[in-house]
Amino acid sequence: MSDGEKQKPPRKRRRVSLLQRIQSDFLTGIVVVAPVVVTLWLTWNTISFVDSQVMPLVPDSYNPRSIFGTEVPGYGVLVFILFTVIVGYFAKKVFGKQLILFGEGLVDRTPVVRSVYNALKQLVETVLSQSQSSFQQACLIEYPRRGIWCVAFISTEAKGEIPPRAGVEGLISVFLPTTPNPTSGFLLFLPPEDVIPLEMSIEDAAKLVISAGLVVPPTKEELRAQSEEVKARREHYAELAAPRKSDVDH
Repeated sequence: MSDGEKQKPPRKRRRVSLLQRIQSDFLTGIVVVAPVVVTLWLTWNTISFVDSQVMPLVPDSYNPRSIFGTEVPGYGVLVFILFTVIVGYFAKKVFGKQLILFGEGLVDRTPVVRSVYNALKQLVETVLSQSQSSFQQACLIEYPRRGIWCVAFISTEAKGEIPPRAGVEGLISVFLPTTPNPTSGFLLFLPPEDVIPLEMSIEDAAKLVISAGLVVPPTKEELRAQSEEVKARREHYAELAAPRKSDVDH
């Protein structure tokens, strides 16, 4: 360094005020506490609603108030689950199927009830069919143009008239979710060479989409490194905790 050059003074670290620390800790706590509180609140309200609807139908001899002298939260939910299982068991039998067909025939002859029943039945069947099926794998695609990459989910291989109409064999159905609401999105049909499978799980990919890229799942190499680091620490602590040979001899 020449004499003419002046040495730059060291940069001072910006001090964080107490209010900023409290604000940062509060926001971090909100991220941790809010999902737990909302989940517990929804669960408790669901149990209370089911209990309020089912318990008046339970005979007094089987009511916890008559047996234990107090109400048992969730008892109505158990009764509802047991009743639903019994109905489902008998519905699989021949007599149950005939009884259901007879009841649906009566409903179909009722003008207003018919529309409501068919709409609710179709809704429940759609929800159950979607819950039984899931995406196969997370993937990476270029959308809406080359050079822009998006996280998507591989649904299944395209069937029906779409592949021959498109003139491409082996098209893959891909669901491209929107951020931060992954329930809406776009259904795309892409050739296999335009779909890059990812190693991350469906849940990790969904977290990445919902958080707008803020929650990035670790790679397998990072997880392996973390596992080896934890293993090394455990072995080190085990060596420190183990009695030395000289101490044993004494």
